[in-house]
Amino acid sequence: MMSAEHVSADGARIPFAGGEPARQSDRDAFRDRELLDEYSRTITGVAAQVSPSVVRIDVEVPTPRPPREPRGPARPDRPDRATGSGSGFVVTPDGFVLTNSHVVSGATRISASLLDGRRVPAYLVGDDPDSDLAVVRIEADDLAPVSFGDSARLEVGQIAIAIGNPYGFDCTVTAGVVSALGRSLRTKNGRLIDDVVQTDAALNPGNSGGPLCDARGRVIGVNTAVIMPAQGICFAIAANSATFVMGKLIHEGRIRRSYLGLAGQNVPLHRRIVRHHELPVESGVFVVSVESGGPAARGGVRDGDIVVAFDDHPIAGMDDLHRLLTEEQAGKPAHLIVIRGVEKRTLDVEPALRRPS
Repeated sequence: MMSAEHVSADGARIPFAGGEPARQSDRDAFRDRELLDEYSRTITGVAAQVSPSVVRIDVEVPTPRPPREPRGPARPDRPDRATGSGSGFVVTPDGFVLTNSHVVSGATRISASLLDGRRVPAYLVGDDPDSDLAVVRIEADDLAPVSFGDSARLEVGQIAIAIGNPYGFDCTVTAGVVSALGRSLRTKNGRLIDDVVQTDAALNPGNSGGPLCDARGRVIGVNTAVIMPAQGICFAIAANSATFVMGKLIHEGRIRRSYLGLAGQNVPLHRRIVRHHELPVESGVFVVSVESGGPAARGGVRDGDIVVAFDDHPIAGMDDLHRLLTEEQAGKPAHLIVIRGVEKRTLDVEPALRRPS
């Protein structure tokens, strides 16, 4: 008796014994292989799409002299310059590259290496240590800018793909998932970056400044930090925050902000709260901590409040609040609407101009 065969979607032939379907376990095994193949195709497709946009950034920074060391020629055992490297990615066809502030901060010389082997000089356009983001510019032809996704639509568990240059290994690709949303991360200068994406896509020194992408190859974050010596706890600056900062740096070279003096994270609001208070948003900013003596503290903001509006503008998350806290807002009285427990309260605050870092 001839055995029959079934052809799956990807061309695999599944045998039927005596014309009868194979055991359920055999069908499950073939289905699992198809799913793994699809996952593999997703990763390879994103790598092929985004890798041409990723650059390795090499920098030279001056080496600080020890205290009381007299000035003079550099000692052979103590060079006057140190080198470092990180990652970045092309965001415009005319050569603007987004990276981390800590990758290029203090650099006296910057260069970028492209996937096709070209190495070109780069210069700093703008730096924002508060968000750990910076923009440099390179002069090169045939550049492939990335496309950005909407980080406000991210979901925990979705695929996350990181591309960068850890330890100098160019265009290394790692994959994982979005582990958590709305994290806060403290930068080297002591500032808190809010609305940070946590991922378990492996990151190492040199990945900083590279893109974190979704399954369609859209950038959803800028890789920025790992928790050492933990494994699988890595962070990226959310794409919506990054694009806002990037635009300011490209056009003005810097960002001057006002601030309220609070740290927060995005949280959903209970439906009863939304309906009862007729709120235009279904999420807000949960106040994690309030800076002592800061504008928020002076206005009566408390830990545990949920900010839902600022000066008549709905606040669904930290991105909304950051966009409104511009330089022009400093010194101007504003209403901050918060949910405290189940009550809605209006607080009077006066944002202050943030001092340069």
